[in-house]
Amino acid sequence: MNRKAISAEDAPDAIGPYSHAIRVGNSIFMSGQIALNPKNMELVSGSFRKETKQVFANISAVVNAAGGSLQDIVKLTVYLTDLKNFDMVNAVMSETFQYPFPARVAIGVSALPRGATIEVEALAILSD
Repeated sequence: MNRKAISAEDAPDAIGPYSHAIRVGNSIFMSGQIALNPKNMELVSGSFRKETKQVFANISAVVNAAGGSLQDIVKLTVYLTDLKNFDMVNAVMSETFQYPFPARVAIGVSALPRGATIEVEALAILSD
């Protein structure tokens, strides 16, 4: 198996011993992203919507660094500290992605790194 680490300059630095993503063949396995601003490594605050938009901007930066785009994402796993925010996730996703939308699961969790309220991991498949 040929594994290649992906590092995205426009995404926040990893806050632990992990890669932004690992590429195996045409598959891009992306680590979870929280709403860290890549310029100052501060958590975006103000609203859940702003956090969610930053998370997807970070995911976009990672998939772009791997040579793909948001349209190459086939699966998302969304972790939420409050499932009442589920509808806002849907709203931001409808603005961020085009049909056909990625498959997705949303999971309620008690806490996330750095006090984030949302974390999203993704799987993308790049064209040959």
